[in-house]
Amino acid sequence: MVKALNEALRDSLAEDPRTLILGEDVGKLGGVFRVTEGLQAEFGTDRVFDTPLAEAGIAGVSLGLALAGWHPVAEMQFDGFSYPALDQVISHIAKYRYRSRGRQPMPLVIRIPFAGGIGAAEHHSESPETYYAHTAGLKVVVPSSAIDAYHLLRASVADPDPVIFLEPKSRYWSKEAGELNGKGGDGGLPIGRARVVREGTDCTIITYGAMVARSLAAAETAARNGTEVEVLDLRSLVPLDLDALADSVRRTGRAVVVHEAPLTLGFGAEVVARLVEDAFDYLEAPVLRVTGYDTPYPPATNEAHYLPSVRRILAAVERVTSY
Repeated sequence: MVKALNEALRDSLAEDPRTLILGEDVGKLGGVFRVTEGLQAEFGTDRVFDTPLAEAGIAGVSLGLALAGWHPVAEMQFDGFSYPALDQVISHIAKYRYRSRGRQPMPLVIRIPFAGGIGAAEHHSESPETYYAHTAGLKVVVPSSAIDAYHLLRASVADPDPVIFLEPKSRYWSKEAGELNGKGGDGGLPIGRARVVREGTDCTIITYGAMVARSLAAAETAARNGTEVEVLDLRSLVPLDLDALADSVRRTGRAVVVHEAPLTLGFGAEVVARLVEDAFDYLEAPVLRVTGYDTPYPPATNEAHYLPSVRRILAAVERVTSY
């Protein structure tokens, strides 16, 4: 996934001279996860440049650049470091197109390595998606595989609205065979479309980010016991693909929602609410959620107990299919 994201940024820089990359250590170092490696050497310090360690400043400068006609791609080095920028993001970046009655586009991407699974220290494994998804005016996307990461990032850079691009850290080193089709940004599914990554008839697992791979593992285990589970990768939290969500659950009649963030008011709560509104008559069982716990993210020694496991996902699938 790291190489796919790097290729997406390289193609965006090459195709549009207005595209810029900025953030902490994104230049010479190439980012702490090496997503921007080699880009400054190829495109120069005017196009790919380091910033001070000030996330509010990164967001504010990116806002000004977008207003001036540039297409900035800003990196917040870690999920837990992005919170100082929330005032700029919520009060200004998210509202400019609305405030200007659509006359002022805001072609700005904020990349955030997010979620857990890498044994990191405090403030390095947060899942802040609901802060952004609740903020009207932002688009929020989460890739789960290398090729989809390429296409989602290309679409995000080309979008006239501000996009929060959440990169699941534990999937950075995942590999996928295939071609990066559509160098012009027209390949792959667009923002706002979910994808069925595994078809099934007995239950739908609805998930995103790193939990897609874990849900697929649970589905394969369930299949060996005679339960066919469909896995729906949301990809785009805002806008949410309501049609794909309802269609899948209408087919299977049962649903389990999986994400790393805490349970209470997590994104899964919105998914459940939408299913009750759009597919209630088709549900054969209550919709269950498998999530992180309502605690701060734990030390690395305990994160395996905090994150949804294959065992926990399978237990939820068994509960809804035997209801």
